[in-house]
Formats: sequence, structure tokens, C-alpha cells
Amino acid sequence: MKKRLLLLLGVLCVIQSLSAFADKVVLAELCPLLVGEWQGSAANPSLDPMAVTTSVMCSADQRNLYISVSRGSRFSNSETWWFRQQQDKVLLLYGNGVTADVTQQLTLYRQSDSYSFLGKGEINQRPALVQLQFDPIKATADKPQGGWQWQQSAHYLDDDSEQYQVVRALSLYPQ
Repeated sequence: MKKRLLLLLGVLCVIQSLSAFADKVVLAELCPLLVGEWQGSAANPSLDPMAVTTSVMCSADQRNLYISVSRGSRFSNSETWWFRQQQDKVLLLYGNGVTADVTQQLTLYRQSDSYSFLGKGEINQRPALVQLQFDPIKATADKPQGGWQWQQSAHYLDDDSEQYQVVRALSLYPQ
């Protein structure tokens, strides 16, 4: 128990130091950057990458961000990610039509051109600190419009590791 408490305190220090280098922002800042139809690939440590399409919508007041990842990304149904601004926190409702819906409270940070949702939750039935990171992908000759890399990571609280582990990543390029 003492080891777990020390680990949790260490993780909280990491989050605190992240917030010292990052600015806490609201969903309205990220929302317009992601709106649109995207294509790319999804990958996780246990499956080969596969092609996906992703649709992103924002509400008129930009306090709701809705992301739909196409069928076949992990399950036979599409996945939905609904982020809702609630005061200084963001409520996430995740559903895939296969497992029970997940609700989590997150905080949104911006560091340079990247955005990161951070919060405590559960991934793969394990307690974890969750990070949903959106990093811009620079334009190249074969992808002249650039895009976003969306990485989902977890720091499992029942593990002695001090690092986040990638759970899944998606590339988002304009269609």
C-alpha cells in the first residue's frame, strides 16, 4: 500500500509539472481545429494497423466535441467519443456498442501546438491515469495538408512503471 501511495504521489507530481509547462484550455480552442472528415489508420499494441475514417463535429457554442471512428477500428461497430465542457473540466462519454459506455472527467491542456486530455479513469478494467494526446502532423510531399496524430495512453495505477503506455493511436488526415 505504501509503495502504491508513493507511486501515486510521483504520478501526481508529473501531472503537476505538466500543468506548469502547459496551459489549461477549454474545448472551444481545440474544437474548430478537428472539425471535418478524416482518414488514416488506427493501431494498438495487439492488432495490426487498419484503415479508418473519422468524423468530427462541434456544437455551435463549441462546448461539445463529437468524434466518430468508423467501423472496424477495434470493434464491428463505430466508436463515439463525446467531449462536453463543464466549467473547467471536460466530461467524456465513450461508447462502442459492444462494451458498457465509459464516462470520465478530464482536463484539457495545450502545450505548443499539441493538446492533451488528462484524467483518472479505467482502461482495460484497470485503474489508470488517462491521456488523450492530439499532436499536429506537419505537411509533407505525399500529404500536403498535414493532419493530427491522436494517441491514447495510460499510466496504470496498479503497476510500478512510471511511464505512460500507448493503448492506441490514430492518424487523422483530411479526406
